[in-house]
Amino acid sequence: MDMQTLIDLLQWPAMLTTLIAAWLVGSQTRRKRNWGFCVFILSNVLWVIWGWHAEAYALIALQLGLFMLNLRGHRKNEAHARTG
Repeated sequence: MDMQTLIDLLQWPAMLTTLIAAWLVGSQTRRKRNWGFCVFILSNVLWVIWGWHAEAYALIALQLGLFMLNLRGHRKNEAHARTG
């Protein structure tokens, strides 16, 4: 299998990673939410790689914005754990 095909197939693990992250972020436990934000960041990276390959620049911009929101969510979740 060549690199082109592997990157074409990357959209499927990216999609699955995004769904897992959303499930984890919806958890009531801080630890699972933290993992969810980290998994979301992994999904952002996977989508950017696939988007670059597919020349889907709006998707890349979206993922960069979501990356920033995921960092914010991770930080707020950590800060809440320290104060709560």
